[in-house]
Amino acid sequence: MPSVVTANRLNDGIVVYLAPDGTWTEDIVAAARAESEDEVKALEATAAEAVRERLVISVYPMPIEVKEDGAVDPISVRERIRASHRTTLTKDWYDVPL
Repeated sequence: MPSVVTANRLNDGIVVYLAPDGTWTEDIVAAARAESEDEVKALEATAAEAVRERLVISVYPMPIEVKEDGAVDPISVRERIRASHRTTLTKDWYDVPL
C-alpha cells in the first residue's frame, strides 16, 4: 500500500507532507509516495533532518489510496480530517467576539 510522510509545520501547526524534493507541501497530491518499506524508511530519514532543523514536528508515515484520476485519499478518518486542513485555528477564529 502506498504511503506518504506527514508532519505539522512547527511555525504554524499546519499539516504538511514531504515532497519529492525534500521540502514540505500542504498538498497531499504533491507528496512523495513510498511503495515499499525501504522507501518509507528513506522518506522518514529525510523527514528526520527537518525535525532536527526544527521545521516540522510529529513526523510519521501514513497509508494512502491513489484513485484512477490521480486523487490521493488518506485511508483513516483522522488523516482525512488532517488533510482537509480544518484542524488548526485561523485568524478569523480569534476575531470572533465572546
